[in-house]
Amino acid sequence: MNTTSATTSAPPRAKVITAFAAVYIFWGSTYLAIRVGVSVFPPFLMAGCRYLIAGGLLFGWLRFRGLQPPTARQWKEAAITGTLLLLGGNGMVCWAEQSVNSSLAALILTSSPIWFAVFDTIRPGGRRPQLNTILGIIVGSSGVLLLVFGAPTHSGDANSTSLASTLALIAACAFWAGGSLYNKYHTIPASPWMATATQMLCGGVACSVAAFLTGEWHSFHPTQVTASPVFAFVYLIIFGSLAGFSAYVWLLSHCAPAKVATYAYVNPLIATFLGWLILKEPLTPIIFLAAAVILSGVLIVQWPAKKAAASLE
Repeated sequence: MNTTSATTSAPPRAKVITAFAAVYIFWGSTYLAIRVGVSVFPPFLMAGCRYLIAGGLLFGWLRFRGLQPPTARQWKEAAITGTLLLLGGNGMVCWAEQSVNSSLAALILTSSPIWFAVFDTIRPGGRRPQLNTILGIIVGSSGVLLLVFGAPTHSGDANSTSLASTLALIAACAFWAGGSLYNKYHTIPASPWMATATQMLCGGVACSVAAFLTGEWHSFHPTQVTASPVFAFVYLIIFGSLAGFSAYVWLLSHCAPAKVATYAYVNPLIATFLGWLILKEPLTPIIFLAAAVILSGVLIVQWPAKKAAASLE
């Protein structure tokens, strides 16, 4: 998603509160919905269908309202960004949550702003790392390692976190940060809504291709689908993709980016609480300690300018 500068006129307070609540609650609850969904749906296939449907609905609505379609170059940029964000980011999260608790996934993904700082440093023309950036990366990485080696997975066994799933979540953070930076410095459609629609469509295609290459199309048996995963899938489309993205875009247009970026701190708390309440996921002292360490690292990285993570979606 592309960020837009805050407008000079202050929006109604009730709308701001509602939009923040939507981003906090809906995005925070998507980890639970993904965990329920992948209990039946193959991960990349679920992500692909989710974004194709949500992107198609939004794209069709925008064209109906008269917005111009993207140019060929804008489709190309949307394809790159959508693949990085939605296949590399969300698709990897869906795959990892087959064996990792939703709360653990959310906590590991809290480190995304740290990856944003890393890539913003090493990109061509990037910023030189400051002491706080280096210190924050070290602290945040320590918290991730604490989760990896000390927190229980969905099986409830300590020190049994799947290494492959953990690496997938770390890779998801990197893809999300890289895609956000690429999106920030490249051409996109003039309308942020059209950017959202095209990125979801392209990301949905990329996830669907990944599902085909990994054999998910053949291994999926619709007769095994039950009500809960279907509800989770519909929830991800309506509240995670359409409502959540819409509220996020609106906030970026009306509020300071640093305020919008607070979702990165609130979402894991929502995800952890819902995972404990609904799925009975364990909460141990190690999890609380690791969460505090990761959040401390993110705060250290962002403390001076509070700039980088605001453009993450």
